[in-house]
Amino acid sequence: MEVRIGVKGAPRELTIDSTQTADEIQALIETALKGDATTFTLTDEKGHRLVVAADKLAYVEIAESEGRRVGFGTL
Repeated sequence: MEVRIGVKGAPRELTIDSTQTADEIQALIETALKGDATTFTLTDEKGHRLVVAADKLAYVEIAESEGRRVGFGTL
C-alpha cells in the first residue's frame, strides 16, 4: 500500500510504501485519532518505521501501490 501522510506545520507530505493492508492502516489511524495512542506508526517494505505524533496528523491517503512502468510511452 502507498500511504501519503500530511503533517500539520510541514510543507511536504510523507510517502511510504507499506506491506500492511488498507484495513490495518485504517485501524491504526482510528486508534491514534481516538486518543488511545499518542503516535501513529507504520512500517515500510524494508522494515523502517515511520512514527508521527497523532495530534500532528492532517490527513492520511491510502492507495494501492502502482507497479513501476518501464519503457517509452504508456501502453
